Amino acid sequence: MLCLIVGLTPVHAADKPAFPAPAPPKDASALGVNVQRTMKLLATSTPKQRNKVRILFYGQSITEQDWSKQVADDLRRRFPHADLEIENRAIGGFASQLLIRPAEHDLYPFYPDLLIFHVYGGNKEYEEIIKNVRSRTTAEVLMQKDHVTKWPTEVIDDKKDKGMWWDNLMNHTLLPDIAKKYGCGLADIRGPWLEYLKANKLEPKDLLKDGVHLNDHGNYLMAELVKRYLVYRPELKDIDKDSVRTFEVGKDATWKDDKLTLEFEGNRVDLLPSTDAKAVEASIRIDGKKPSAFPECYAITRPKPGPWSPLAVTRVDREKPLLLEDWTLKVTSVNADSTAWDFEVTGSRTGADGNGSNAKTFVSNSGRVKIEPAAWFRNGKVPMGHEIKWKVVPMFADTYPVPKIEDATRENAVTAAQGLPNGRHTLEISAEGKGVAGVRAIRVYRPPVK
Repeated sequence: MLCLIVGLTPVHAADKPAFPAPAPPKDASALGVNVQRTMKLLATSTPKQRNKVRILFYGQSITEQDWSKQVADDLRRRFPHADLEIENRAIGGFASQLLIRPAEHDLYPFYPDLLIFHVYGGNKEYEEIIKNVRSRTTAEVLMQKDHVTKWPTEVIDDKKDKGMWWDNLMNHTLLPDIAKKYGCGLADIRGPWLEYLKANKLEPKDLLKDGVHLNDHGNYLMAELVKRYLVYRPELKDIDKDSVRTFEVGKDATWKDDKLTLEFEGNRVDLLPSTDAKAVEASIRIDGKKPSAFPECYAITRPKPGPWSPLAVTRVDREKPLLLEDWTLKVTSVNADSTAWDFEVTGSRTGADGNGSNAKTFVSNSGRVKIEPAAWFRNGKVPMGHEIKWKVVPMFADTYPVPKIEDATRENAVTAAQGLPNGRHTLEISAEGKGVAGVRAIRVYRPPVK
């Protein structure tokens, strides 16, 4: 099948890798599938229009390794005009059963354009994470199959080798099913990895520094296999083409009586500024309310210190609406073997908000802090007085300022609201005084999965 692939750069002699390059893919038509909105943003960026693109690597220790940095560096090199924001928030040792908790703080509020994802663990929690991404954000997802840590056997006995049986089930059945169900890209790492080992007369251990983690050679191969999936192919169908829409002011939405109104469907709306000399400050309302009135438009940052400190909280929930403030949890007593402890929580605006223990679900007096027993992650002895901190941050703007654009090549977008119930809403922008708000476009995000 003939494929138009844009964005891959040739390897020059000076850039020749220290390891043998993988063979070309057997089926190039599989590359780039279901990541084309992101790739188009990258490929169509110019010096005068630097498209903002957010990419998040997430998973556990494999994703923390150097290959992800190599992929990020490659994207910056191939698409120098894109306004790239790339983060890696992977947590070593956190299989899907654990990762599903901090994902609430790490993943959905970040709202990436592209999520590059690999994690071991249970398929139910894995699918729940993917479902949340696709129903709470417009992120495209590139799922990765596992690399090879041992030679597969032709006949797998599920009783004698449960690990091999599970790996086979995940990579050949469960992961493809999840990718298809939620419209995700799926990078086949496993097949090309086996071919590479055979072609270069290598053993699985030759690409590993222990039983599973990658050495330099393994990092190189992983990066090459992921990089080649991230290509722009304009002939491919973009299944998410309507998930992010931009409405031009003056064309798709117009001012009337100092008010700009737009009905939209989605859970996030951004305002892109103009350089109108008559621009004035404006108020923002959604469904007649300030965006700050929506409880879903507040995010809780990942509590610090994080996992693998003496004691961490992997997820903080709430039962009542939040305030923008800083929180501190302090251990007030701990038993001799550090299996039980008491604590108190204090908010910078709420004040002292109650005491609890790790033995049962804690809900603070205000209802702004809820911690389930399963959210605790202990690593050794818990120090008396140990503190855990987090912040409540806004995903909204009640007021749109007069734009101050320092770099006109960037989008400089202002998020009016993120985290809204994914449905129909009405946006109203009202100029404060004589003039209009400096808004040239409104961008609406509608997650593809209800």
